Formats: sequence, structure tokens, C-alpha cells
Amino acid sequence: MVTPVRNVVIVGGGTAGWLTAGIIAARQKGRIPHSFSVTLVESLNVPIIGVGEGTWPTLRSTLKKMGVSETDFFRECDASFKQGAKFAKWTTGADDDAYYHPLVLPQGFERVNLVPHWLARETDQSFCDAVCPQGRICDDGLAPKAITTPEYEGAANYAYHLDAGKFAPFLTRHCTEKLGVRHVLADVQRVEMKENGDIRAIVTEQAGEIEGDLFIDCTGFRALLLGDALGVPFKDCNDVLFCDTALAVQVPYESESSPIASNTVSTAQSSGWIWDIGLPSRRGTGHVYSSSHISDDEAERELRAYLDGVGADLPVRKISIRSGHRETFWKGNCVAVGLAAGFLEPLEASAIVLIELSAKLIAEQMPANREVMDVIASRFNATTHYRWGRIIDFLKLHYVLTKREDSDFWRDNLREESIPDRLQELLLLWKYQSPWFHDEFDRIEEVFPAASYQYVLYGMGFRTEVDEAAIADEVRQAERAMRENMLQTDRLRAGLPRHRDLIRKIVEHGLQPV
Repeated sequence: MVTPVRNVVIVGGGTAGWLTAGIIAARQKGRIPHSFSVTLVESLNVPIIGVGEGTWPTLRSTLKKMGVSETDFFRECDASFKQGAKFAKWTTGADDDAYYHPLVLPQGFERVNLVPHWLARETDQSFCDAVCPQGRICDDGLAPKAITTPEYEGAANYAYHLDAGKFAPFLTRHCTEKLGVRHVLADVQRVEMKENGDIRAIVTEQAGEIEGDLFIDCTGFRALLLGDALGVPFKDCNDVLFCDTALAVQVPYESESSPIASNTVSTAQSSGWIWDIGLPSRRGTGHVYSSSHISDDEAERELRAYLDGVGADLPVRKISIRSGHRETFWKGNCVAVGLAAGFLEPLEASAIVLIELSAKLIAEQMPANREVMDVIASRFNATTHYRWGRIIDFLKLHYVLTKREDSDFWRDNLREESIPDRLQELLLLWKYQSPWFHDEFDRIEEVFPAASYQYVLYGMGFRTEVDEAAIADEVRQAERAMRENMLQTDRLRAGLPRHRDLIRKIVEHGLQPV
């Protein structure tokens, strides 16, 4: 007898739980509530971690598909635009050492690889500025769109910075009021199992027993279902990524008219790095570091020195980071999403996008019945394992390209045994062939495109040998693309509004609906 999957139970709220609920409910909207249900069970006694404030451009399409108004999102989540990340002091540690990882593809990216042409020029102009306008837009403090641009559209590609503490309640209201998600406030006491090893139900203190066909574990680091109940082990990657602690503090602006950065700023320190995210009402900052290389007190001193007196009387919040992920993400009728699946240092804001990608995959591949669930679980696990591996590679890339030797932390990051084999192979390849989308980045599971690798590699001074004879036929095309970029840069810098000015207009007047 076939056992249909009709009741999805998500255990745990926060960004992971509610994004997952929204993505699945939006995809299954035609079946709710007649033949399909999404129930989210969360405890009022479990605090939200709430420091995941950076996102990827994927969140735009995610929110749009969920039916969320971008105007409402800005008004209720203290949101701002994110146009990429600026990395300071990662290469040499000098005051003028900085580069951008923007969200715009290099000009003419699908037609011509501009890397060898930029290298052949041996110019002082950064790779980012030579191939895209976004670094200059960020330098000028501009937004990626105008108030007349419709919701979710932009003159330049963008993501968001947001207040995670406001985002989850915003999603809660939308999912329960617009998408038919059932919300249960209750503390889980135990997990009831079936003879075949599946989860039959969760037993709660306030709402009794809640049965389900598919359980999604969004219970955070504890992984109450996949870890505790099903016994799936955690795989550490602290031999590759050393940072294991963060000190977070929210600091005020000098005035209500202070500029809002439209990019994340990541500034390298002696044994880690400091994030700096601009929201309309405040800055979210924090020091991510390796406790094996620096004490908590010294790490706080470096954070205070970076803030230069701002928020000197504000307490910092210490957060432990266990870099790694579950050995299996979907076992039986339970799949983990968010911190329950794993966590990596927030260097490239991968936490929320991994929630999106996992929830989207579950929603699109939603098993019709228990009999096909293991097949879908196997495919989900293969895809998700690949994505986690590639994110670890990309984060490590930032460390292995450094020329800093001023501390054991930076020297240890260059040890060959700490560099994943695949990344070592790619670094060897890239000495002679620059990454491009036709090469090793054509898998649909790829998280970071070849362009992201280009921006980091050549932002940090990596050198690829150039065979000028091999690129001779593309010179005119490359020069035309770089000229087009210069013209586009000038046009956007002249026409885009100040970041804070646009946010103020969105809050007061709203964006044009799609």
C-alpha cells in the first residue's frame, strides 16, 4: 500500500524554519489545505541566534515567489541593499589593501573572458573596476536602483542586509496569513519513532502529539531530530576553516543621516576578520576569529579598536562557531535545514542562501509518497554535499591567497594540509587557465559562479600566465566590453540615488509593485 506524503512538519522557527515553510507552502499552494498541509512547531523558550544579516540575490526571487511585497519587507525588516562585499587587509594587511566581490557579472561574461586581457594590460586599475561598475557604485554610497524601478528589479544586481530578529516574525505573519501555514507554539518533549526507523510524531508539552509524513529539522545547532533522534553525526571542518568564535555588537550611527554602506565590509585582523553591515537604524558588526590563535580579551580589543570608540559602552555577545555539517542531511523521513544541517563562518553570507537552496530543492522534489522518498533523499544528499564542499573551498580560497605572514593564523592557513584537494587542483589549473563559466562551473549544483572566483583571485593579486597569441582574436571584443563598462559605470554613478535616500523613499512612498 502506497503511503502518500501529505503532512509536512517543520520543527523550529527562525529564518530557517519560516523561509522553509514559505518556500514549500508557496510551491504547494494549490493543494493547501485540501490535500496538503505545512505545520511549523516552534518553542517560545528557544532564542534565535539572529546574526545572519547578509543574503544573496536569490532572496529576491524567493520572496517574490512567496508573494512578499518588497516595500513591506523594507519597512518591517530594517532592510538595506547589499551589492557585494568589500574585503580589506586580506592580501597584505596594508591600509590601502582592499578589493570588491560584487554581485554583477563582468561585462560580456558569456561572450569573452576578460581576465587574460586585463592581466595583459598590467594596469593599476582593479579587476573589479575594469570589468563591472558595482565597486564604484559602492564607493559612492549609491543604491542599485531608483524609486521608479519596480519591486525586485534593479539597475545593478543586488541582495539585502536585514535584521534577522525582525525577518523571522515578518515571515511568520506572511506564511500564516497568506500561505496557509499552521503555526503551533509548543516545546518538543520527545520524538516518537516507527519500527522502520522513520519519525512517527513529535510529542509536545502544550499541543500534545503532532504526526507527520515528512519532518524538517530547523532546530538549530542542537539538531533535535536528525542529530539527537536519528543519530546522524556531525562532520567538523575546523582543519580547513579555523575560526570558531564570534563577538557580535550592534553599534549606532553618528546621526540619522549617516551614509549606509551598500556592501558588507570584511576587514582582516591578526587571527580572523570583522564584519560590518549597514542597516538603516544601526550597524551590525562582529569579530570572527580562531580561539586557538587569539584570546577572547585580545579579540575584543581588536573589535573595539576597529570601532574606534563607537559603542564603547555596549556589551559584546559571544557566539561559538562549530564549522562543519551533518554527514547526511536527509535520513528516512527527516531532512535538516539551516543550522541543524551545519554552519560555516559567515565570510560570504552562505547561511541564508543554503536555507533557500535546500528548501527549494525539497519543495520542487517533494516526494509523492514514502515509497519514493529514499530516492529523492539520495539525490538531495548528493547535491547538498556537493554544495557544502564547494562553499568550504571558496571560503578557504580567501585565506590561501593571502601574502600576510604577520601571525600564526595567516601562516597556518597556508599549510598545504589545511587546503582541500580540489582547491589545490584548481589553484594549479588557474596558474595557467583563468576560471570561466565554460570550464569547471557548469553544474547546476554550483553555488558560486566562476565570476566570484575571478573577483577574489584577481582582487587578491593572483597571477595567471597569459598566452597573448591565444587571445589575439578576442582583443577587439574585450576592449569593446571594457569600454562599455566604463560608459555604464559613468551612467550609473550619475543616475543612481544615495542609498539612505532611496530607503527613506521606499519606507515613505513604496516601490512600484511588479
